[in-house]
Amino acid sequence: MKKTIVAILVLVSVIFLLLRFLSLSPAFLGFEQKSGVRVLSLPEKAKVFINGQKVGVTPYEDQGLSAKEYHIKLEFDQSRWEGKVKLISGTLTVVNRELTKDANLSAGETLTLEKGKGLIVVSNPSDAEVEIDGKYFGKTPLNIDLKPSEHTVALSHPSYLKRSIRANIPDGFRLTLSVDLGLSEVDLTASNTPVTTNTQLVIVKSTPTGFLRVRDRGSIAGNEVARVSPGDELVLLEEGAQWDRVRLPDGKEGFVSKSYIEKKQTP
Repeated sequence: MKKTIVAILVLVSVIFLLLRFLSLSPAFLGFEQKSGVRVLSLPEKAKVFINGQKVGVTPYEDQGLSAKEYHIKLEFDQSRWEGKVKLISGTLTVVNRELTKDANLSAGETLTLEKGKGLIVVSNPSDAEVEIDGKYFGKTPLNIDLKPSEHTVALSHPSYLKRSIRANIPDGFRLTLSVDLGLSEVDLTASNTPVTTNTQLVIVKSTPTGFLRVRDRGSIAGNEVARVSPGDELVLLEEGAQWDRVRLPDGKEGFVSKSYIEKKQTP
């Protein structure tokens, strides 16, 4: 019952923010368009840090930021979350997080609008089943051609808590929805990752962005440490359920999504 109430509160907050965004027009932002960020959390009153500087507590909003990538960190008691968020000129990006002491139970999403059309859905873990307005569309990552309108996006994955987000896609914009699903408490013991014992190469597959982010931990909330391109060969160091640890040609190490790599076949 408690989780149901929390889900409803999160849903209402996301709807409210997106409707507020739609009331904005680039004309109101002046000659030099700015970007904005809205940060929500459960529980509220979490400390918000942007690029290492404390700027307030949740719910927090700033509509006067330059369009670039920012490092955002949230802290509440012994719970924390951090990640990099890219802000787009003339739009409001929404960051919504549920903070827990156990990172495996943490969930949340980032909603980003940019010029274009349709919906991109990515998730951690990947291969989450996606329903939009009650209709099944496939598994993440997905690039869907949707008409501008209000839609309800529901993601589910075995051993993870289902998550629903209601969002309005305005005409002329593409919405990117990046979702972290929280691991069900009864499945925490199954979250360990095996380590590979033999050297294995993997090849980067095609991605919607034309590149693949390498992160410092196995989560879309992890900090980006490098980017690799389709066709690049990487050394597989450790296999996980959804993220693999790899070594780049320059010696850097990090985590990449299993959805965008494949093992190189040996002769």
